[in-house]
Amino acid sequence: MIPVTNIPDPGLRKRVVIAGGGFAGLKLARKLDRRLFQVILLDRQNYHQFQPLFYQVATSGLEPSAIAFPFRKIFQNEEAFHFRLCQVLKVLPDTREVETDIGSLHYDFFVIAIGCDTNFFGNKDLQKRTMTLKSIPEALDIRNHILQSFEAALNTPEENRSSSLLAFVIVGGGPTGVELAGALAEMKKYILPKDYPELDPARMQVTLIDSNAKLLGSMSEKASASALRFVKKLGVNVILNTFVREYTDNRVLLSNGENIVSSNVFWVAGISGNIMQGIRKESIGRGYRLLVDKFNLVNGHDNVFAIGDNCLMVTDKYPAGHPQVAQVAIQQGRLLAGNLKRVVKGQSPKEFVYKDRGSMATVGRNLAVADIHLLKFSGFPAWVIWLFVHLMSIVGTKNRLFIFLNWMWNYLTFDQSLRLVIKTKETVREEL
Repeated sequence: MIPVTNIPDPGLRKRVVIAGGGFAGLKLARKLDRRLFQVILLDRQNYHQFQPLFYQVATSGLEPSAIAFPFRKIFQNEEAFHFRLCQVLKVLPDTREVETDIGSLHYDFFVIAIGCDTNFFGNKDLQKRTMTLKSIPEALDIRNHILQSFEAALNTPEENRSSSLLAFVIVGGGPTGVELAGALAEMKKYILPKDYPELDPARMQVTLIDSNAKLLGSMSEKASASALRFVKKLGVNVILNTFVREYTDNRVLLSNGENIVSSNVFWVAGISGNIMQGIRKESIGRGYRLLVDKFNLVNGHDNVFAIGDNCLMVTDKYPAGHPQVAQVAIQQGRLLAGNLKRVVKGQSPKEFVYKDRGSMATVGRNLAVADIHLLKFSGFPAWVIWLFVHLMSIVGTKNRLFIFLNWMWNYLTFDQSLRLVIKTKETVREEL
């Protein structure tokens, strides 16, 4: 395969090729010592995206540019760094090469940080017919879909059809599902009466479905109970201990025998690892995650590492692997940067030990839950903590400022000003 062009020879530096610029890959790329390493970052997008706020883009609370930051801007003028927009196709461990759709690359160390995708648990029909929220383009698709559903309901005389257009079903009771349900419920309360006065807001129904016995299954019982109370307070219908069997003809069939008529089904139930070609089958663990040792080295491979959501590190404290959250990814990226430096210098690497900094989720205005070590917060205090933590985690000072101003405006005016249906030319032609 033809080599990727315009990347100079690393010289005395070791070449580190990173596949994926999410939380793990970005942290690693920023922390690697440029005196020792040439860093090549590969990604299908030319920007880092802040996944925890996808739901706000999907519900018109934020512009996509506010939660995205171009890689080339982040690493502008940095020595020994190169970014390539491409699809990674295969790793060849025997020859230490990576094949992409723009050519091949030799590496000294290869790091897989490609994250996870939505898990449909083998149901291909649900995969085709529901909408997912794992990227900024998908968030924009959902935003368009929600707003177009409002417009169509306004112009549909048939009551059954318009009721289907105003019924929103979220499958998955984790943080994303709870946050999306809460945001839709607030659109019903604050936006629908002002933008669509001809529609009765009571006709808009938001339903949250989860197969577990509680919402936010990874959080404390107190947080789960508070989240349930908050979403119900906002008018969300919650169905627990139930899974979706199928979705056809705008009808959601549940395992308890119930049917929900809806034209808007959003699937945020679980994630599944992304597997790269060239990785040995015995290195793939539960949930299609790559089995790694305590240094994030992929089992059975030399100089191939995996960090973030797509790796599975079994420890005494985490026998099923670490939680697939941003903090794990960030900490693994930071430690691997240090470990690669230690290896090059002939020193022993350090084992990864996860420092749990807590977890949180927001439901709506002044409503959130937070588990921070032994402290459990809910309501307004948790909401303020959630705002601060997420604001400080955003890449770029300008983005932080825009988000802060947007949040303050929304809070003071009970309104979002980003309800734009933006279509591609192809979409418009198809509708014509």
